[in-house]
Amino acid sequence: MTQPAECPEFVEIAKRVNNWGRWGADDEAGTLNLVTDHTVRAAVATVRTGRTIALALPLQQDGVQTGMIPGRVNPLRTMVALNLEMFGPGTVATSDDVVTMGLQAGTHWDGLAHVSHSGKLYNGRPADTVTAHAGAAFAGIQKGRPLVTRGILLDVARARGEERLAGGHVVTPEDLAAAEEFAGSRVAPGDAVLIRTGQLRHYLQGDKNAYAFPSPGLSLRTPEWFHARDVAAVANDTLTFEVFPPEIENLWMPVHALHLVEMGMRQGQNWNLEELSEACAGEGRHTFLLTAQPEPFTGGTGAPVAPVAVL
Repeated sequence: MTQPAECPEFVEIAKRVNNWGRWGADDEAGTLNLVTDHTVRAAVATVRTGRTIALALPLQQDGVQTGMIPGRVNPLRTMVALNLEMFGPGTVATSDDVVTMGLQAGTHWDGLAHVSHSGKLYNGRPADTVTAHAGAAFAGIQKGRPLVTRGILLDVARARGEERLAGGHVVTPEDLAAAEEFAGSRVAPGDAVLIRTGQLRHYLQGDKNAYAFPSPGLSLRTPEWFHARDVAAVANDTLTFEVFPPEIENLWMPVHALHLVEMGMRQGQNWNLEELSEACAGEGRHTFLLTAQPEPFTGGTGAPVAPVAVL
């Protein structure tokens, strides 16, 4: 097992993308600071037809989790009241339910406290500020401004003329640049970038194991691409986000460490980008208004999200 600090390439990239102190020593929002009022107004201006496209997977017991990630259980919904006339016979009756699930079990955002390396979280805070009782005392998922911004779809698969990238395909900065050219729009500061690999097709066709492994995903070299463009957040349509198995043998989750710890940038997994891909291709444009606010679990290291693209 290779530690990030033992990998010279990781260490050099970390130095170049590090945002610690950029928005102050006490900052807990990271690159969400790049979403300004001006950014939101510009995002609203991208709306032309008003068509809305939901990007979340249904929360269900037969979800994407296979047990590969310990404790990340698929949603189990249970009824706790069935047409209960709680104020007496003939009164209004209520039905209620509860759910048990991993906060990152389905379509979700990783919060900045989700990952640490070398004993540190974003902005140099100690990793042990995440505790069993309180969760993330620093940079919990509830922190930061609401995520409403311009979204841009980088359809890497379609740009390469493929329905789905092969398992293990390493998405490089060159792939992102080609998808940006294909989109006909430039990634701008404060954007949320959605990267389609087509990998979710496995799950949508009923094969969650093929969806999980092997998986295409982002290269260790891509965080510099996002950093240079001041991207606010990035999400894709895979279980692990980065390529799985890793491109550098035994170096696990380095892109998570660079995004969340060094850059303070949220990243999301299990986003359903299939309908959006068809819509963007049909309309010949790949930018839209994106609303993607996570559920504000206090101290959460991640949270479910039901993102919506408005074209």
